[in-house]
Amino acid sequence: MKTIPTPKTPTLVQQLQWVLNPTGYLQTNHHRYPDLFKAKIIGLGNDIILISNPEIMQYILTHDRQEFTAPSSLNTLLKPLLGDYSVVMLDGDGHRQRRQLVMPSFHGERLKVYGDLTCRITREAMEKLPENQPFLAREVMQDISLKVIMEAVFGVTEGERYEELQYRLKELLDLFDSPITSGFLFFPSLQKDLGNWSPWGYFLRQRQALDKLIYAEISDRRANPDPERTDILSLLMFAKDEQGESMKDQELRDELITLLMAGHETTASAMAWALYWLHHIPEIKDKLIEELNTLSPDAEGMDIFRLPYLTAVCNETLRLSPSAMLTFTRLAQQTVEVGGYTFKPGDIVAGCLYLTHLREDIYANPKQFNPQRFLDHKYSAYEFIPFGGGSRRCMGEALAKFEMKLVIAIIISEYCLKLADTQPEKQQRRGLTLSPKRGVKMILEGKRQPQKARELELSTR
Repeated sequence: MKTIPTPKTPTLVQQLQWVLNPTGYLQTNHHRYPDLFKAKIIGLGNDIILISNPEIMQYILTHDRQEFTAPSSLNTLLKPLLGDYSVVMLDGDGHRQRRQLVMPSFHGERLKVYGDLTCRITREAMEKLPENQPFLAREVMQDISLKVIMEAVFGVTEGERYEELQYRLKELLDLFDSPITSGFLFFPSLQKDLGNWSPWGYFLRQRQALDKLIYAEISDRRANPDPERTDILSLLMFAKDEQGESMKDQELRDELITLLMAGHETTASAMAWALYWLHHIPEIKDKLIEELNTLSPDAEGMDIFRLPYLTAVCNETLRLSPSAMLTFTRLAQQTVEVGGYTFKPGDIVAGCLYLTHLREDIYANPKQFNPQRFLDHKYSAYEFIPFGGGSRRCMGEALAKFEMKLVIAIIISEYCLKLADTQPEKQQRRGLTLSPKRGVKMILEGKRQPQKARELELSTR
């Protein structure tokens, strides 16, 4: 049996590296320990085994109710943001039932509704941008993705309360937009309320203001029930558990916050990265425009979704510039031998999808942006794993992919953009995820002329 290696770097140094420079920390250790290593990082257990080998990862994530479990107690890092009762914080049957309740909202006929909305919101956002002036693509993409998930959750994106809710949510997340400020989530000793002007005190007051808006919406819905509504809040309010009990207000709040945060932050970063790579390597953008030009004027959302080169561009973006670094953690329940390694009861493990996507034995020239690789080869679900795996796989995967493809298709086919910053964009910690360090600064040069690329009429009838 092989020994699970442990970096010799002092624990505090590892913790600081993980918070301040997570990609550098992961790549340094991956170079030394290609398959897995025992990290001493903060927020996920002092000793956590990070796995990049897809075969080992697959075994663990597909046996996560027997040899391994996914206890919510390992997700306490998320409590300040999500609360105690979101799907992330549920175990066992409760977690499974909540997923079954929410999942249909992100699939099938609902996607068509979101598709039409996504096209409209994207065009509105782009039309607001002044020409020949720099803007941050990450911010524009966040505005788009936030409005889309608001529609999914509440069934509406307009009105004073919803506008304030979007503003408050963005303000709350922007508090952790750098590695330094993200440290407040990882070090409990920094979570001190020293008044409105202290960082954590300001966070708590922003969270309280956001909660007030959400509870007001819940109260209004309870006072005016409408069983015909199909938004997620309505579905959750009318749902009952096996004991016939409905969800309490705090349970609803925690679930809504989880969906709003998880449903737009990572998608916004992915779309910003796609715009960066397409304009950083113009020949790839030109090839995508050629494909988009093959669409008929009455193309529907699913026609866009199925385009092979657009799919390859989005997949390559999610591979090389993922927002998430790790899967949800698992806890070994018994002694298990996988891939020549022995995992013992009590071992905390997580798949490191960031490193899996950089494995040279899977991806040739892994640090090169090359969508063609996804046309030439079909990767397994654990070689390409941007949305995690097993029972904790991202519920919003279908919506995220659909939204990303539609937004990129509209922008690339209808607008002329260029990068305003010639320096290479890099990944940086933003809270618990990764985001473009400088936000992808771009310039809108104008609308693309029809003879260069027909404007897409992305009907989602």
